[in-house]
Amino acid sequence: MNKSTMHRLLVLAGIAISLVSIQVAEAQKQPVDLVNPLVDAANSRWFFFNSASRPFGMVNLSPDNGINADWGAGYRYHQDSIKCFSHIHGWQLSGVPVMPTTGEFKGHLGAEQYGSRFSHQKEIVKAGYHKVVLDAYNIIAELTSTTRVGFHKYTYPASAQSHILFDFSTFLGPSDTQKGYVKKVSNQEIEGYAIMAPTIRRPKVLPVYFVAVFDKPFDSFRGWRNGKLETISGVIEGERVGAYLSFKTKAGEVRKMKVAISYVSEEQARINLKTELSHWDFEKTVQDSRSDWNNWLSRIDVQGGSDTTRSRFYTDLWHALQGRRIISDVNGKYSDMTGPERRIKQIPLDANGKPKFNHHNSDSFWGAQWTINTLWHLVYPEVTESFVNSMVMMYQDGGLIPRGPAGGNYTYVMTGASTTPFIVSAYLKGIRGFDTEKAYEGLRKNHFPGGMMSKAGYEHNTFKGGGIEYYMERGYVPHPLSKTRYGFHQDGSTQTLEYAYQDYTLAQMAKSLGKTDDYNLFMKRAQNYKNVWNPDLGWMWNRTLDGKWAEPVDILRYDNGWEEGNAAQYTWFVPHDVQGLITLMGGREKFTAKLNSSFEKAQKHDYVSGKSHDNETLEELRRVFLNYGNQPSIQTAHLFNYAGAPWLTQYWTRQVIEKVYSGLSPDYGYSGDEDQGLMGSLSVLLKTGLFSTNGGTTPEPFYEISSPIFDRITIKLNPKYYKGKQFVIDAKNNSAANLYIQSAQLNGKPLDRPWMLHETVVNGGTLTLQMGAQPNKSWGNKPEQAPVSMSSEAAKR
Repeated sequence: MNKSTMHRLLVLAGIAISLVSIQVAEAQKQPVDLVNPLVDAANSRWFFFNSASRPFGMVNLSPDNGINADWGAGYRYHQDSIKCFSHIHGWQLSGVPVMPTTGEFKGHLGAEQYGSRFSHQKEIVKAGYHKVVLDAYNIIAELTSTTRVGFHKYTYPASAQSHILFDFSTFLGPSDTQKGYVKKVSNQEIEGYAIMAPTIRRPKVLPVYFVAVFDKPFDSFRGWRNGKLETISGVIEGERVGAYLSFKTKAGEVRKMKVAISYVSEEQARINLKTELSHWDFEKTVQDSRSDWNNWLSRIDVQGGSDTTRSRFYTDLWHALQGRRIISDVNGKYSDMTGPERRIKQIPLDANGKPKFNHHNSDSFWGAQWTINTLWHLVYPEVTESFVNSMVMMYQDGGLIPRGPAGGNYTYVMTGASTTPFIVSAYLKGIRGFDTEKAYEGLRKNHFPGGMMSKAGYEHNTFKGGGIEYYMERGYVPHPLSKTRYGFHQDGSTQTLEYAYQDYTLAQMAKSLGKTDDYNLFMKRAQNYKNVWNPDLGWMWNRTLDGKWAEPVDILRYDNGWEEGNAAQYTWFVPHDVQGLITLMGGREKFTAKLNSSFEKAQKHDYVSGKSHDNETLEELRRVFLNYGNQPSIQTAHLFNYAGAPWLTQYWTRQVIEKVYSGLSPDYGYSGDEDQGLMGSLSVLLKTGLFSTNGGTTPEPFYEISSPIFDRITIKLNPKYYKGKQFVIDAKNNSAANLYIQSAQLNGKPLDRPWMLHETVVNGGTLTLQMGAQPNKSWGNKPEQAPVSMSSEAAKR
């Protein structure tokens, strides 16, 4: 063998070994390693971006490239400077911004002056970890966290003047900082609080307490007020204040800082610190965070698909476990802001002295019936139970079950009683570790005057914008309701459709609890969706105060009686009675043709109103028949299952995934408003091929089947709630082209319908799907094979 041949063989052998090594490395990647926090980061809303955070963490520590705005603030990928690192990025929550600097101190001049340019080339962002170089100061900043403690590691250059500042004069995300207080405890510890100002959504102040400890002593403690440095003796307090610590550093010197927060007190922050982070091993905390995330993400194992596809899936799942943050302390203390005065209360403890659940902050549950209702209840039932307990506790504290609480405040975000389907679905699925009678009592109150159905969005001081009295008397909420706009979201037709669905869901809980009169009442009200169906128009439409159909007619006009949507999108909003809607439209063929036509029109604009929320706000991009970038019509692709055309559900869900929820770009990814995990959850459900149009609120909850994009999906079930060990979806011969179900077997027996009971799934087993490139139009197409609706239930009785 000559040298040339030998060389070629060695090169080929080397290539083969390298390929095997790459494949082994890819195979060894854990779900947490596949998370890409930068997806859609160019369009981040304040609470969207996450890096140094734990699941539902009180602390979400990350860089803020943008301040002074809710939508344009936080981490924004294309902004080239970091203003600060702040610890809280939640729904109407913010606080405790810090920044390491060197040289002449200029923190008192504001974030625009002390901020630093940075480069993505020198940045590492992972689930639970963020590393960035502050170019202005040549400081390497690394961030990680526990649930309630932010952990900072700063590597400084040689400097006679190195600093860490705490700026309580900053406008962060949704709110200004009304007041600050910082006290030097020792030369390695400070404590204090920030009073976050009210917002239009959160009408009360929000106190955030903190304790910060340092691994090395600082030399001096100084402060500023109203943009001017000020001599202080261990304490600074008031409006537009800040504090900073100074020390000398050698080249490459590492300084570590732990910042614990609490909404109760500094002492509670200290308890959180001592309980969750008693050591100074930064790398250990990074690994602990990685393991924590991996345990949560590994509840769903996916096989098949490309590296990008799997990475995007776990990024979506990661988003589903973010945003709706814990606001109670490690020992169960919490701040109750529901009354005229702030009250400190205690979550009940279990036999081991641990809180039985957490208190939670949350954006609206508006649209949750199609997202976290299904994902959390099935995969993370313990999370569901904690949230339900939190909401019931808030009812006991303040008299109403919330639909989007902020730091213990009511916000009255959006419309309707959107938490009713969430709680009812949990109850019907056997998640009942809460006071069910008290929960029902609170839910029922929300469906009458004086409850959530009385309030339109952010209606803090009146109970008029919800129009519930009109709904009860006439069967619909007029639009316009009045000349006065009591709340932001006063859109009568949307409210009518939501109330009817939510009434149906509450009826099912009433029936299970033996409350027959309530069951009959709410089932009658659940028919009210028919009162905004205009048979001459063939679409849902607005009815005015005099009972007439509103004019002029424009089914694509946005917000005109339709909350964050239009009549074309909301026509399909009858989650509890798709069969009834099919009847209104003249039968299955007409229904299918009309819905398919809407998808064909939507295909031209990739099923969304632009690729970001900024675009979604443009009037010309809102005139669309369907929009998968926001909640009102994200169930539509699954409605074909009800009309005898499951193959169209399979086709259109795949198209939506490809155009809306694919790729790893920082410039797009959720095509609108991700809303604290709602669209991440939707993406996960679309890709697993499981969905629930009614949000799991029929007497026997079920899952509809679409077209999973992976070859094999294993859902690991929580044994404390469900009998089965796991449920497997095995899609044979699956590919981008082979998207149609040819046949199905459930636990080895033929399945001829496009749905299966929740009870069957949680008892464990396997759904086997034979996939192919051509639709099998006879599978699941018979009327008796369609998923259950209110009308079909009534027909059986």
